[in-house]
Amino acid sequence: MVMKKFINDPANLTAELLEGFALANADKVRLESGKLVVRARPKDARKVALVTLGGAGHEPALSGFVGEGMLDISVVGEIFAAPGPPKVLEALKKADRPAGVLLVVLNHAGDVMSANLAMEMARKQGLNVRMLLTHEDIAPGADAPAADRRGLVGAIPLYKIAGAAAEAGMSLDQVCAIAERFSAQMATLAVAMKTATHPATGQSIFELADDEMEVGMGQHGEPGTGPSKLLTADQTAGVMLDRLLAAIHAKSGDRVLVILNGSGATTLMELFIVYRAVCARLSALGIQAVSPRIGEFLTVQEMAGFQMFIAKMDDELTRLWNAPADTPYLTVR
Repeated sequence: MVMKKFINDPANLTAELLEGFALANADKVRLESGKLVVRARPKDARKVALVTLGGAGHEPALSGFVGEGMLDISVVGEIFAAPGPPKVLEALKKADRPAGVLLVVLNHAGDVMSANLAMEMARKQGLNVRMLLTHEDIAPGADAPAADRRGLVGAIPLYKIAGAAAEAGMSLDQVCAIAERFSAQMATLAVAMKTATHPATGQSIFELADDEMEVGMGQHGEPGTGPSKLLTADQTAGVMLDRLLAAIHAKSGDRVLVILNGSGATTLMELFIVYRAVCARLSALGIQAVSPRIGEFLTVQEMAGFQMFIAKMDDELTRLWNAPADTPYLTVR
């Protein structure tokens, strides 16, 4: 299939999208040094800063969540590619402050390699930086080693909860503890039914037959549980939700955060139908959904499918999730 996109020279994709993104959100972010998306109004240096990194092509993630109450800096790589360690180090140095910096990294090989090298350099330069790796994908199994589990949309609520803790003036130790506690009780499972194309090459990322879907497929076409025949919205929700609830050991009386993240070509109509089934299943189990979010947060171009995220919540995590935030793609008043 011929790729049809409104682009110019593929070599300039990342530069042009970042320029447009910064122009469209000039009240919240600015673009520095070509690949750093930073808060337009810097946070007080007495508060912990949050930095993240990742490839372009997943908009609005990750830079769409830079702003008050969430990220301070997003380091952007080329399409579906990690930024290099020097650029990550540049961001860590820019964010450096007495309160310290938390670097949040999604578990993908290139991102982790860049982050680890940047952290080594940061430590040699005496920067006060901690790193947290998100790996909430349960496609390999909820008990699979952390290194085998990818970081998916769960990074977004983690930015929000850790960012709210930082805005409240908590110490780096406290922010890290809250982020790690939330990370330990969250889980994501993805499903795909139509491929995306790489916008720089026009090549398909993966292939599925017209009557197939795949639960567990990663956001770059990484294998999941294998192709299966298409299921209805209710059937798909049931299969995914039951695995997620088991992964976080949810039980009657628990409160959970649910996020349905469209992958790029799945309509809100479909997501709301799936969420209807999720609510019915949770209600039957005596589990309460709190402050859900349904929409597109981390996409893969025109991939059809979605990621279902769930996390066990308590009073503190719920308060931080609902705390004020002002970013291009997540605002809480």
